[in-house]
Amino acid sequence: MKTIHARNLSQEKLEKAAFILKTVAHPLRLSIIDLLASEGPKSVNQIGEFLGCEQSLLSHHLANMKIKGLLKAEKKGVQVFYSLKETDLVKLLDCMENCNCNM
Repeated sequence: MKTIHARNLSQEKLEKAAFILKTVAHPLRLSIIDLLASEGPKSVNQIGEFLGCEQSLLSHHLANMKIKGLLKAEKKGVQVFYSLKETDLVKLLDCMENCNCNM
């Protein structure tokens, strides 16, 4: 079955977009992306302080986004600092901020 795309987006691009959207589809994950985009690299403790979140829950979300290639982690001493690997995620946040889709 052939899929028709009105905007002529390739199947590959659609699948990548769906993968990214599934990965970030959680308020805490979107908050992490927003924080890292605006503040730069942060440790788990720093992110937890900014977002008021428990370290165990935060670590779970950070690890998931790192495994899926959206974040990168750099170890400095005993701390791990996270930053955006996919910097275009900021465009997704901008789109959501400007969206008036009955939200």
